Amino acid sequence: MIDPQNQANKFIKNLSKEHPEGIDVVKLGDTLMRTLELAVQYGKWVLLEGVQKELDASLDPILAQEVVKSGGSDSGVIQIGDKTLAYNNSFKFYMTTTLPNPHYSP
Repeated sequence: MIDPQNQANKFIKNLSKEHPEGIDVVKLGDTLMRTLELAVQYGKWVLLEGVQKELDASLDPILAQEVVKSGGSDSGVIQIGDKTLAYNNSFKFYMTTTLPNPHYSP
């Protein structure tokens, strides 16, 4: 979401109050991938704030929703980096930027 006035951040944080697992608010940095790995497994929501013009390539499996069904279960698994993680269908990933007119590749 393009969010120069941080209205979307406030909306998502308020919306997540009803989610039983809660939300993790992170910025690009060291703990992002570890936070995403735990959120994918346990069905938490993640809000990534302050996205700039370039996105980390390690986010590609999540952005492309590369979930592979395994067995007869409703949810599957996702490969993030060198780890294969169980995918919880309650997981949601939001990204916001304060850039007024960003251009991201498809």
